Amino acid sequence: MGRKVLIIDNQPGTVACIEYLLKQAGYEVATASNGEEALKSITADKPDLILMDTMLPQRNGYEVCQTIRENPRWQDIRIVFLSARTSDAEKAKGMDLGADDYVCKPFCNTELVEKVNALLESVEWT
Repeated sequence: MGRKVLIIDNQPGTVACIEYLLKQAGYEVATASNGEEALKSITADKPDLILMDTMLPQRNGYEVCQTIRENPRWQDIRIVFLSARTSDAEKAKGMDLGADDYVCKPFCNTELVEKVNALLESVEWT
């Protein structure tokens, strides 16, 4: 089985695009459309990496990131924010909360897959 990636975004078009790209690259993909659903998904089937929007219903991406980083069992999950919020302050906030990267929308599909590959290569396979 391949590595698992969880896509958390409330825009179905964005989810479908990223899901297609990652499946083509050989990843198992799960999706969630809000913060609460995301945390339930992580609890049920821990992913290796999360691609997450900052602006989510119920719990925003920053809150989800903070919850993940506070849980010792989830410390090894890689987190990449995908957001239309492009200010330096937003990027700094995401990184300060424990994200591994912050990618601004719109993004280059090839670069996103390369970033996922690089982040997962840096993690020991368990």
